[in-house]
Amino acid sequence: MPLTDVLERLYARRRFGIKPGVERVKSLLERLGNPEKKFRTIHVVGTNGKGSTSAFLSTILLHAGHSVAQFSSPHLVHFTERFRINGKEYSADKLAINLNTVLEVAPEEATFFEITTALAALIFSEERIELAVMEAGMGGRSDATAVFAGEMTILTPITFDHTEYLGTTIEQIAREKAGIIRPGTPVISAEQPDTALQVIKELCLARNCTLKIRGNDFSDIRNHDGTLDYRGLSRILTQLTPGIKGRYQACNAAVALAAAEVLEAGGMNIPPSSFNEGIATAYWPGRMELVPGLPPLLLDGAHNPAGASALAEALQDYSRSRLLLVTGVCNDKDIEQIYAPLIPLVDSIFTVTPAVERALKDDELTSFFQKQGIASQPCGSVVAGISKARSQASEGDLILVCGSLFVVGEVKAWLEQVNYTGIRG
Repeated sequence: MPLTDVLERLYARRRFGIKPGVERVKSLLERLGNPEKKFRTIHVVGTNGKGSTSAFLSTILLHAGHSVAQFSSPHLVHFTERFRINGKEYSADKLAINLNTVLEVAPEEATFFEITTALAALIFSEERIELAVMEAGMGGRSDATAVFAGEMTILTPITFDHTEYLGTTIEQIAREKAGIIRPGTPVISAEQPDTALQVIKELCLARNCTLKIRGNDFSDIRNHDGTLDYRGLSRILTQLTPGIKGRYQACNAAVALAAAEVLEAGGMNIPPSSFNEGIATAYWPGRMELVPGLPPLLLDGAHNPAGASALAEALQDYSRSRLLLVTGVCNDKDIEQIYAPLIPLVDSIFTVTPAVERALKDDELTSFFQKQGIASQPCGSVVAGISKARSQASEGDLILVCGSLFVVGEVKAWLEQVNYTGIRG
């Protein structure tokens, strides 16, 4: 059966929205024979950097000779992107069969993300993978992925996002995300705001978990040539060249390296060369992804204030005459905070309306920028925005595309000449 037909049934589940809690997915997994118990799991939670950190760690383990799966969300273009087996997207034909199996037994009230999470468990068990790196969808304690018995938790930077579900303070958000941590398991954390770190420390103490923190227990230094030096828990690695570009990837790479060191100390075989090779060959689409051309396109999935700040810093490494911004967002985003770091860097803005529900209209976004005193014009679709930017570009200019992963997904679909369906979750 074609995957597109089965996906229509899955997408219909989005009418149930987001429902925090693990009871529904737990019931679904029981109906499937608890496939999640047939492999080991590492949880990756946080606000930014989950996908990149997961990619770095998965690639390190892959180079070490282990069978590794990676689960992520959302996808940019193809639903199969969410399920990677040993670095490769899962077969669409096999995915269609497994998705149909899950849908046949799914409770009527099961949500889109719960079914997708159960699907990952079924796929990974059938592929007989050794270890799954599972990216939480939004929270932690009440996230569907929390039903997996994680033997390690990785915490990427925590900041404000999805406050309607996770809480209105950093402390509340940190408590929800870190709530996924299992007693007696190691925890690896990026640097965190003081209030978040306090919550994490208290929780680790109460659950008898060892905690390793970037900046305290391990560190990284970015060299002038763009390489990375890592001073870890027991290793010192120099002149690393991250395969995923962007200054902010130093943090994600360091956290992944520390996690690999902890796994190694726990008995997992990880040859020394795997650390270097894994960092160098890791790939994660839509993050500082440069598309050659005249002018080139730089795609980045920054969609919240912290991501935009990291993007603004990373732009220092890209020479250009002018920076032309093609951007669109969803209507639930804090546009003032998101664009504040970028506005001083851009010369002209071309606003677009992403092809998703909840999209902010391009003319509304243009009005916001014009009130900031910067040239902006509404263009309609994402492709129209790129075309308009290209028509006004000169030699040496750079076109930046950001604001939403959905915008980046539309561009990548256009470049691949395939249909695009933006799906959140």
